Amino acid sequence: MTDIVGKRFWFFVAAGAVILFCIISLGHFGLKSGIELSSGSLLTVNFEQAVDETELKQELGNLGYGGAIIQQTGEGDFIIRTSELDNQAKTQLEEGLTARFGQVTEAEFYSVSPMVAAETARNAGIAIAIACIGILLYITWAFRKMPHPFRYGTCAIIALGHDVLISLGIFALLGGVLGWEINLMFITGILAVLGYSINNTVVVFDRIRENLLKGISSDFETVVNRSLVETLSRSLNTSLTTLLVVLALLFFVGSTIQNFAVVLLIGILAGTFSSVCIAPNLLVVWEKGGWRQLFKRTSQPAIKPDAQ
Repeated sequence: MTDIVGKRFWFFVAAGAVILFCIISLGHFGLKSGIELSSGSLLTVNFEQAVDETELKQELGNLGYGGAIIQQTGEGDFIIRTSELDNQAKTQLEEGLTARFGQVTEAEFYSVSPMVAAETARNAGIAIAIACIGILLYITWAFRKMPHPFRYGTCAIIALGHDVLISLGIFALLGGVLGWEINLMFITGILAVLGYSINNTVVVFDRIRENLLKGISSDFETVVNRSLVETLSRSLNTSLTTLLVVLALLFFVGSTIQNFAVVLLIGILAGTFSSVCIAPNLLVVWEKGGWRQLFKRTSQPAIKPDAQ
C-alpha cells in the first residue's frame, strides 16, 4: 500500500517552503488593489490617430495626472486609471487630451469613491472570515460523533489558510512583475477556492470516519493512510476535470474574469495538495500525542502489518 502518511515530514517541509516564499512575496511586493477596493476612476478612451503610450503618459503628467496608470488593450483603446474624477474633472481631462492628440472618444468610465471602496474591502474581509468560521463550526458538528471533532475542523481551516496564503503570495508576485491588481473577481475566486478545497478535505475526512467505524485497524495512522489511498484517485480526477474548465475560462472568456480564473487555478492546485497531504497528516500528528513529534524520524515503517 502507498505510504502517504509516512511521508508527512516531506509534505510539511514542501508546504513550509512554499508558504515562506509567499510570505516574502507579500512582504516585498504587497497586493495592488483595484479601484473597487482602493477607490479611483477608470477611463477607457480611443483616439482617431495613432498615439504612443509614452506620449500619452507624458501628457497626463502635464495635465496633473502624473500618477495615472495606463494600459493599452488589444483593440487599441487606452485604459487610464486616476484618482477619483468627478464629471467636471473628467471633461477637463478629455478636453486636454483632445487638444494634444485630436478627437477622443470615451468608451467607458467607471468611478469608485473612497467610502465605497473602504466598505467593499471591509465586506470582503468579513465574508471570508464568516466563511472560515462557518466551515469550522460545520465540520466540528458533522464529525461530532468522532473523538475530538474540533480537531477535524481545525485541521481543515489550517489547510484552507495554506491555500489562501499561496493564492495571495502568487498574486503579490504577479502584481509586482506584471502589475496585476486584486478586485472583486479576486475575492470571488478566493471564496470559490475555500468551497472547493473544503469539499476535497471533507471527502477524505469522511472516509477516515467510515474506516474508523469499520474498525479496520487500531492504529489511527494506518486508518488515515488507507483512507487517503482509497480517495486519492477521486481527488485527483476531480481536480483535473475542474482544471480543464478553469483553463477554458482563462483562455477563451477574456480578461474580465482573469483574476477569478487564475485564483481558481492556483487554489485548485494548492487545495488538492492540502486536502491530501496537509489536513489528514495534521490529524495524525495531533492524534500521535503532540506537535513535538512532527519532525521525528524513525526507521520503522509507518504502515502496520494489519493494513495489508
